[in-house]
Amino acid sequence: MFKEDELLPLSALQHYSFCPRQCALIHIEGIWVENRYTAEGRIMHENIDTPGFTIKNSVQIERGVSIRSMGLGLVGKIDIVEFHHNTPYPVEYKRGRPKTEPWDDIQLCAQALCLEEMLNINVSKGAIFYGKTRHRKSIIFSSELREKTISTIKNAHDLIKKEITPPAVFDALKCPRCSLLNQCLPIKSKMKKDVNNYINKMKYSEY
Repeated sequence: MFKEDELLPLSALQHYSFCPRQCALIHIEGIWVENRYTAEGRIMHENIDTPGFTIKNSVQIERGVSIRSMGLGLVGKIDIVEFHHNTPYPVEYKRGRPKTEPWDDIQLCAQALCLEEMLNINVSKGAIFYGKTRHRKSIIFSSELREKTISTIKNAHDLIKKEITPPAVFDALKCPRCSLLNQCLPIKSKMKKDVNNYINKMKYSEY
């Protein structure tokens, strides 16, 4: 069981899945910079997860549900939890489009695992609503996704416990979208490494 001060924000799981260095910059070094994407996401969540509940078509809808898991060491909020015949159905809101990578799925599955611990009930599925498409993507919490989620949780805890930020590695697909690009400097880090390698080669060639 984790202690209160060891609980990891749920958002760290998506950060870690996207890039372990980004996760370390945010959750170890405390660096955060907004860009258009993060600002749009923040505004979306401000409009959605204000705590409260409504009932629509016999479905109770609760917003801004605080959750945590002492067993997994997680804490955070779920944008929306729908209760279908008393069975919780978590819904996460994202500003963009569905991804081929499981980053969002892992975060949603972690929310389900928290609900299962808190309510002592099985949560088999949920959904992610994407702002660009205005559609929900249904997610089944399969054994494979659960294993991947638990592995990500463990790896994120290990990373933050060690307090060591991984080196910068440039990724042509991920880096241009990252709000921490100018703080991370992956291209310059690569150039510095190449220069050091060149200097070392020149030293050894003198012998």
